[in-house]
Amino acid sequence: MYLFRLDDSKLQVIRLEKHPTKDIHDQHVNGSLTVVWRDWDDIVKSHPKMIYISSVNSGEAKGPHLHTKRDSYFVCIHGKVIFIVKDEDGKYHEIESSADDPVMIYVPKNYPSAHINIDSETSRVLAMADIAWRPNDDEMQNVSFDNYDWQKWKNFLHGKST
Repeated sequence: MYLFRLDDSKLQVIRLEKHPTKDIHDQHVNGSLTVVWRDWDDIVKSHPKMIYISSVNSGEAKGPHLHTKRDSYFVCIHGKVIFIVKDEDGKYHEIESSADDPVMIYVPKNYPSAHINIDSETSRVLAMADIAWRPNDDEMQNVSFDNYDWQKWKNFLHGKST
C-alpha cells in the first residue's frame, strides 16, 4: 500500500495491495486478494464504525453531496468509477478506481464528492466511515457542481471524444 495527498488538500489516495491467489492443487492463479484495511497499517486514522457497499448503475452518478460529521474512505470493488472531489479551493480532483486497479479515496467531512460509473455494467463501491449512519441522521447535504463538466463522462460512455 502507498499513500499520497492531492496537492495541499486533506484528500488522500491510497493504492491498495493486490495479491494473486493460487489453487491448492496445481498452484494456478485462481483469483486475487485485495487488502482494503488492516489495523496495523495506520493508513485509516479512525477505525471504521460502519462499512457498506453502494451500487451505481452504468452511466449514473451518485452525489454530489457532503457529510458534515463523518470522514469516509471509498474504493471500487466491482466495475470502474471516477470519484470527483472538490477541495477547499474549489478545485475538482478526479480519481479512477476499479476492481482491476483498486485505489481507495479518503474524503474528509465537509468535502463535497460524487462518483460516476464509467463501466458498462453496475459498479460497486465499498465505503468505510468513522461514524455509523442512522436513518434519521441529518448530516448529509446535497450540493451542486455547477461548473463541473459532467458531459465528458457521458461522451466517454458513448465513445465520443470531448
